[in-house]
Amino acid sequence: MRSIALPVMIGLGALASCTTAPPPMARSSEGQAQFERLTAGKVAGPPMQCLSSREMNDMVVIDESTVAYRRGAGTVYIGHMQGPCNGLGGDAAMVTRTFGPAESCRGDIVRMVNTASRMDVGSCLFGEFTPYTVPR
Repeated sequence: MRSIALPVMIGLGALASCTTAPPPMARSSEGQAQFERLTAGKVAGPPMQCLSSREMNDMVVIDESTVAYRRGAGTVYIGHMQGPCNGLGGDAAMVTRTFGPAESCRGDIVRMVNTASRMDVGSCLFGEFTPYTVPR
């Protein structure tokens, strides 16, 4: 009995490690204050896999893993990158490319381009977009 239980426990542990999300990265105090300012008085909605390009104006960089897109005073979309995005918030510009519908989705590649030299300085992937809206 014991010889069967151990492989089952190991298998379940391996499966759980594959299905759990990595822990969120700690935000700097400045980044956390920026996040709180942008989401103050708003309620988080369910995460979205894609965000329309028309919603991706007025971008604010929170930290190397998080950007916000403001739509008026009532809605802000928080975009979580899949890991840190080197150069985000520095002197690099985020360059996206869309194929088909004019939207960016989880898993889409974002190029980071130095604004002075116009050279690629890295790339990263979009994660989910969480809408925050003023409750009605």
